[in-house]
Amino acid sequence: MKLLGISGTITGSKTKVVVEKVLEEVKKNHPEIEVELLDLKQYDVQFCDGRDPSTYTGDTKAVIDLVKEADFYVIGTPIFQGSLTGALKNLFDLVPPQDFRHKVMGFVATGGTYQHYLVIENQLKPVAGYLRAYVAPGSVYAHNDHFNKQNEIIDEDVLRRITSLSEEVVMLQKALNTAENELVTK
Repeated sequence: MKLLGISGTITGSKTKVVVEKVLEEVKKNHPEIEVELLDLKQYDVQFCDGRDPSTYTGDTKAVIDLVKEADFYVIGTPIFQGSLTGALKNLFDLVPPQDFRHKVMGFVATGGTYQHYLVIENQLKPVAGYLRAYVAPGSVYAHNDHFNKQNEIIDEDVLRRITSLSEEVVMLQKALNTAENELVTK
C-alpha cells in the first residue's frame, strides 16, 4: 500500500510540517506501508485547461502520475481567504476523478484564525464526496499558535490528532482492501 501525503501549497511551510508529521506516524507504526510526500512547492504544475490529463507533460504529468499511483492520501492545505489553495484546487482539477474513487483521504489544514478549521468540513470533504473517495472521520487543523518559531508543532492536542488521523487513514484503507479482497475471492 502506498500513502501519498500532499502539501497543497506553493508557499509557506506549516502545512508541509503537519502532513510530514502524519506520514512519520504512519511510517513509525506501520512500516509495511510505503509513504511519499508530494510537495507542490517543488513542482511547476500547469493550470488545468480541460484537456485530457494524459496529454500533460513534465512536472504536471509527474504530479498526476504520483496521485494516480497512490492507494490513499493525507491532503493538506493552508487556508487563504477562507478557502483551500488554488494550487490544491488545480490538482483536484488535473487528476481524473476516477483516480481518487474508493480511496481514503485524510485532511490537514493550517491557518491564522481558529474558525478556518471549518474549511475541512465545508470544502474539502465535499470535494472528496464528489470524487467518491472515503474520508477519515477525524482531521487536523493547526493554528499558527500551535507552532514554535522553528515551525515545530508544540501543541499536544494537535499532536494527538495527528496520531489519530494517521491511524484512521491506515485502518480505513486496510479495511477497504480486506473487503475488496473478500469480494474478489467469492
